[in-house]
Amino acid sequence: MDELTQHGGLPPLDQARHLWDGLWHMDVHHSTAIEGNTLVLREVEVLLDQGRAVGAKELKEYMEVLGYGKASAWVYGQATPARDWPHDQSVTLTENRELHQVAMGHVWDVAPQPAATARETPGSFRQHEIAAFPGAMQPPTYPLVPAELDAWIADAGQLGNDLRSGKLAAPEGPVELARLHAGFERIHPFLDGNGRTGRLLLNLILVRLGWPPVVILKTQRRRYLAALIRADGGDPGQLAEIVARAAIASMNALLPSLADVRDLVPLSALADQTVSLAALRQAAIRGRLAATLDSRGRWRSTRQAVHDYQHHKYRRA
Repeated sequence: MDELTQHGGLPPLDQARHLWDGLWHMDVHHSTAIEGNTLVLREVEVLLDQGRAVGAKELKEYMEVLGYGKASAWVYGQATPARDWPHDQSVTLTENRELHQVAMGHVWDVAPQPAATARETPGSFRQHEIAAFPGAMQPPTYPLVPAELDAWIADAGQLGNDLRSGKLAAPEGPVELARLHAGFERIHPFLDGNGRTGRLLLNLILVRLGWPPVVILKTQRRRYLAALIRADGGDPGQLAEIVARAAIASMNALLPSLADVRDLVPLSALADQTVSLAALRQAAIRGRLAATLDSRGRWRSTRQAVHDYQHHKYRRA
């Protein structure tokens, strides 16, 4: 996250609303799609931004998107340098339950979980045993859920303190976050919606650390689920890589609002609808775009250089 530190941290929501909204749309689309939702990104955008249901999908699917969208919007609202949330913890038990309630409340109204009892509504812990998942991830018996979740919340708080204080080096962060994320999914505190709630909690912890939220892509579903099982078995490396790469992608999406027009940033932060990353790479390789290779072999350039390249390209055309 050196890039963000160099530019003063995450951009304020009110100063980079279009960039944050782009991440938010992607997050809602992909996180619900991992759980089987079939709305395409454009349908998600219209539903969240305009409140209109376009397409011809089941009501349940629109409600899934609306609920997760509200919960995710609250999480993104915690991305503030002022740290104006009313406590100094990474996450609380109340926030855990409220995120589940918001994310699942809408869909529960139209399509409740068939096996749910009156005490297992959104925001309430499960009162059922959960069979072991494929790969042997075994949730605890339901009477132990409150105690195990309390321990998980304490673990999340300690991790946040260690990263903020420098006791734990930043490069170790994704590994510990992967372990923490897998730990929540193993507890499986709710009857339904644990995957969505777990990803919301992961992003809540990230933004409170001053790091960008992550978007696990629906195309990564199989690899992501396999990585969760491996992390539960004591090997969080693959899941940590998924989290780290997603955080870098989000950082690059937010960098344009932070960098001055003359600041060197990765080409991925300069690509947009007018010029693709592939085109910028080719222009850099051919010497048509003023760019330089950093110590990691990544091309870096400036917004001013991209502007000049496009201006001359159109003149040549």
